[in-house]
Amino acid sequence: MILGALNNIHLERSGRRKRSSSYDETGGNRDYKRIEPGAKCLLLDVEGPGIITHIWCTLASYKPDEKYLYRRIVIRMFWDGEDEPSVEVPIGDFFGMGHGIVKNFVSAPLQMSPAEGKALNCFFPMPFARGARIEVENQSENRINLYYYVDYEEHDAPPETRLRFHAFWNREITDGIDDSTVSNAIYQFGGKNTTGEGNYVILEAEGKGHYVGCNVNIHNLRFTRESNWYGEGDDMIFIDGEPWPPSLHGTGTEDYFNTAWCPQEEYNAPYHGIILGGGPNWSGKVTFYRYHIQDPVMFEKSIKVTIEHGHNNHRSDDWSSTAYWYQTEPHKPMRRLPAVEERLPLDDILPFNREDLLKCFDY
Repeated sequence: MILGALNNIHLERSGRRKRSSSYDETGGNRDYKRIEPGAKCLLLDVEGPGIITHIWCTLASYKPDEKYLYRRIVIRMFWDGEDEPSVEVPIGDFFGMGHGIVKNFVSAPLQMSPAEGKALNCFFPMPFARGARIEVENQSENRINLYYYVDYEEHDAPPETRLRFHAFWNREITDGIDDSTVSNAIYQFGGKNTTGEGNYVILEAEGKGHYVGCNVNIHNLRFTRESNWYGEGDDMIFIDGEPWPPSLHGTGTEDYFNTAWCPQEEYNAPYHGIILGGGPNWSGKVTFYRYHIQDPVMFEKSIKVTIEHGHNNHRSDDWSSTAYWYQTEPHKPMRRLPAVEERLPLDDILPFNREDLLKCFDY
């Protein structure tokens, strides 16, 4: 049964509906938890079997203009008494949008809602057998107020599935080639990648489970009057240690995200979309998402989800991503989240004002 599917909503359900929230226990209106810099807030800590069905939160800094706030706050999730988190992701990235910002968008599992995308929602179901714990850590320089709901069901028996929800964040300034040594045509389209080595890695996991998608953020770091499309990178998903070419080999960056022809339009569909489209000549910052809800990618032993950064990995840009998947425990130890300074986005290298940009490009 697909939880929440409209054609199943009439079926009988077992369990008890529960919620952990930040409501003011005195009966007043201070419906938030104050988190000092360096401190943590426990959103959920329950024992026994159940399933989380929805998470909503919003936050406010005591310094309203604190830059890249949503990359500084971290959310972690632990299942069934584990010591290492199954989720450890900057909070904005976890809820679907990178670059340390928020923006209104709608997908099936993740949404940022008004005002201005500051209401963060997650609908990924998260089952557990012996308990669940969710915490948020304030790694910013200022106090924050956190408002939240964690909606879950309490069950009498463990879930039928052995799989647990996971999420992994990655960031890399990709190592391409020197564009001054080749023509723009070669830089954009030349060469052959017949191994997948050097691809940007979205996810690498071991165990049995299925990958259910990602969001990817790219900051175009190249300044040129030539065509400056940051894509042309094929997605390559290696299942159970298979060699190149993998059974899931794609045809280009935008193609993996179910779009086409170097798009810049912002577009939100249930399972794919473009939240941030970038500027003229594909400058600036972009965000894509692709969620494999109807078409999960199963693996028995391992999975490695990768994509070229430009054709044949020629481009040097700032990439970050959050991958989501379900798998058996214990999971392979994930690389712990880098320090704040190592994960903050780079400042925009070009103005977003269209007229100023057109002057830069001599149009």
